[in-house]
Amino acid sequence: MPRFDGTGPMGAGPMTGRGFGCCCGRRRFISPKNELTALEEEQKILEEELNAIREEIKALKDEK
Repeated sequence: MPRFDGTGPMGAGPMTGRGFGCCCGRRRFISPKNELTALEEEQKILEEELNAIREEIKALKDEK
């Protein structure tokens, strides 16, 4: 945070940066069950994105 005055980057307020400063929020406790659910959901999202990338690559290769 510039000048440590609570304004965040470019005066936009706290929690608007990339989380490199010491002003970011503390990580809250997450139960193992909730963490597992969150990780499984993230895995599903990433797999969908990866499949979309693979399809785009295949389409581009087929154009050649």
